[in-house]
Amino acid sequence: MRRGLFPAVCILLLAVAVLPATAAEFRLTDADGKLHRLGDYRGKWVIVNFWATWCPPCLEEIPDLVAITDSRKDVQVFGVAMEFQDSKQVLQFAEGMFVNYPIVLGDRKTADQVGKVMGLPTTFIYDPQGKLAVRHVGKITRKQLERVLDRKS
Repeated sequence: MRRGLFPAVCILLLAVAVLPATAAEFRLTDADGKLHRLGDYRGKWVIVNFWATWCPPCLEEIPDLVAITDSRKDVQVFGVAMEFQDSKQVLQFAEGMFVNYPIVLGDRKTADQVGKVMGLPTTFIYDPQGKLAVRHVGKITRKQLERVLDRKS
């Protein structure tokens, strides 16, 4: 009996070893060099928004993300800029949009830590326990965000 169990356990351990990092383990370094881990924000909602300066729906979301950051102390927002040529341009753009949350200069490796980003914008919302509550592809509004935050509180 033990003999048959050993290969199954080995296969399970191997499968776990090759799985990508879970969202609970993601690490984002913002443009100021500060490291942020999802676990650092237990007790708060965490919104991770993947966007690009060339993406009109992404730009339409920014004022709502700024407003959420201003109005809710139980929320931490991160903007992950993707598909850019010049990091200085991204940061100047964010400043011009009055972004009041950390900006991460992202790439595919950054995105893979958080989850599958099939298109821009994509928003991940984690509950105060650090569990993924919502993955939203496409433009998200303040009303939609508030609905998730209030429903799941």
